[in-house]
Amino acid sequence: MAISQAQASINGRPLRFETGKFAKQAGGAVTVQYGDTVVFAAGTVAKTIRTGIDFFPLTVDFEERLYAAGKIPGSFPRREGRPSEEGILTARLVDRPIRPLWPKGFKNDVQIIVSAWSADQENEYDILAVNAASAALHISNAPFEGPIGCVRVGTVDGKLTLNPTIQQLEESDLDLVVAGTRDSVMMIEAGANEVTEDTLVEALALAQEGIKAICDAQEDLRRQAGKPKMIFAAIRPDANKLAPVVAFLKERLRAKLRNPDKAQRETGLEELKNEAIVGFAPEGAAIAADEVTAIYEEILEEEFRRAVAEENLRPDGRDTKTIRPLSIEVGVLPRTHGSGLFTRGQTQVLSIATLGPTGDEQIIDTLSPVDTKRYMHHYNFPPYSVGEVRMMRGAGRREIGHGALAERAITPVLPTKEQFPYTIRVVSETLESNGSSSMASTCGSTLALMDAGVPIREMIAGIAMGLVTSDGKHTVLTDIQGLEDHYGDMDFKICGSAKGVTALQMDIKIKGISLQIMREAFMQAREARLFILDAMKKVIDRPRSELSKFAPRIETIKIHPDKIREVIGPGGKMIRSIQSETGTAIELEDDGTVRITGAKADGRERAKAMIMGMTKEPEVGEVYDGKVTRIMSIGAFVEYLPGKEGLVRVSELSPERVNRVEDVVNIGDAVKVKIAEVDRQGRVNLSIRAVSEENGNSYEERQRAERSRYQDREGGDRGGGFRRGPGGGGGGGFRRGGPPRG
Repeated sequence: MAISQAQASINGRPLRFETGKFAKQAGGAVTVQYGDTVVFAAGTVAKTIRTGIDFFPLTVDFEERLYAAGKIPGSFPRREGRPSEEGILTARLVDRPIRPLWPKGFKNDVQIIVSAWSADQENEYDILAVNAASAALHISNAPFEGPIGCVRVGTVDGKLTLNPTIQQLEESDLDLVVAGTRDSVMMIEAGANEVTEDTLVEALALAQEGIKAICDAQEDLRRQAGKPKMIFAAIRPDANKLAPVVAFLKERLRAKLRNPDKAQRETGLEELKNEAIVGFAPEGAAIAADEVTAIYEEILEEEFRRAVAEENLRPDGRDTKTIRPLSIEVGVLPRTHGSGLFTRGQTQVLSIATLGPTGDEQIIDTLSPVDTKRYMHHYNFPPYSVGEVRMMRGAGRREIGHGALAERAITPVLPTKEQFPYTIRVVSETLESNGSSSMASTCGSTLALMDAGVPIREMIAGIAMGLVTSDGKHTVLTDIQGLEDHYGDMDFKICGSAKGVTALQMDIKIKGISLQIMREAFMQAREARLFILDAMKKVIDRPRSELSKFAPRIETIKIHPDKIREVIGPGGKMIRSIQSETGTAIELEDDGTVRITGAKADGRERAKAMIMGMTKEPEVGEVYDGKVTRIMSIGAFVEYLPGKEGLVRVSELSPERVNRVEDVVNIGDAVKVKIAEVDRQGRVNLSIRAVSEENGNSYEERQRAERSRYQDREGGDRGGGFRRGPGGGGGGGFRRGGPPRG
């Protein structure tokens, strides 16, 4: 098989497609290269139809191969394991624009496997994954109705630019990924710094130009290396045979469909379907149960679309622009750092904010450059939220995707690390769902953060828009519910503040929508977003002025960068000791910034004092409480600050003559010392005698007073030395050896 190549020019650089060199037994296999980033995709379709299912069995897997970035996996077996969040989001990015482009009723298994083979840390690989998957399917025998192209739009020096580099994206106000056919948009994913709707429409128009060039390159590749497409003809049901079923369902379904309560509506529709199955498809009948189910679904969709298009009426009785009733609360949970409950119709989400030290930041080490994340949003969707029973298997692709969308929506309005040096985690628990739970989690996140006292710049709300097309006409729906998402043509989620948009996600089920419809959806969504923000402001209009009493506080101090090593200590011994003793978490920056995090003020103050003391240059005359650490013939070494020792010479132990060091102090004794001298080499000489003389009594006198307190009666001759007695307080007093006193 000859090697075939095609290319498109995007932002003045070639995007290259190649096939015929790798994986020649796959249905279609293509590599895409942009810069030095190379992505491989293989698409294969099963030869037979998968029976017993009512969905299109498409699976997409994205394999992160760390060799692409010159890395060895950090896991124990040193092998890639389950995909990272970034890998899952990339797989979703590939799946979403490809899924609608198949013949209706096609049920052969289709598998797409995408692998990143080379990552240059400059060009993003996710958009290449979409293009590679589309090209692999387009040249294969699969009846894929593509191709599609995928580009990224950002701002470079204030100008909209196709496929900016990773470094340019860091400074960009927009990160917009668009996939589509030559003529229309299929999928959008975006994060933005409160950009206007007009800017987004302009960016979409620019994206369409790049998409056309990429689609043309794939058509060129297919002309060179394309396989004949497999023949697929959808099996049409016998209309005459099913006519009685159609008449039965149409007569009754309209009344069952129009019910504002989700549970009642679903129960009524299910009963109607079962009644039709029992009546028209008993065992041995000419009509099968799955035929009745299929025609039921078809009629239900037709009736939903007819009511919207002809009567401007939705199943719950709303018109096209009305938002479901809102209920908003904050401070729902007593011991959490912040919480918000957002209810919209029969969708309810409880969001909880937790604050932690910057050391809790998540380290992102994938094929992209290593980064950290100080704001995390995790979205949960338990089965009880929709009245179902199923296995709990942790976060799936849907949960990760929804969580990432709400996270992206909030990130632009967060305070900087310097303004608010906390790691922030928000968890959104979906308690009840009838559509748009991800947008409810965006609103709930805003409420929880404000309740926690996080000084966000703007409030963020989200709304999901829908679309129904019929006979060349279209209707945009505001705040879609579950049934409208299922039977409608679009799910367009838009998040933002009163100033502009911060996040987008759009998926469609038809073969593309125009920029005119996009603009209409943007404007209608803005109106809804402002309405929701006003409702939220009536409950809480600004972040709380103080953090929760249960949230940790952070003390920030500055030390000389040269002193960082002293605070850390050998192998981290010193910093661990301070943290353990004070119950705090301590983080150090290279510039000498020290952050002390702890729930208790006294612990933070102790840690602060210890660090300041350790890093302070000793001055003659200062007095410290210390501990004897070593004894030598010339004197005793005393740790007067954590990690800092000085020598108390024999002559400085006591105003009285001392023959042996052990006659006065032993290892572990707590003593008060004064800095007597700091020599040219920085060595510190200490004095116990000077402190004793200032206090007006000798060390010996203080020891005798200590002995009298404990009245130690145990004997044992130790040659006149001092030893610990069994006194209370875990340390006991000191007493001179000799026969026990009576």
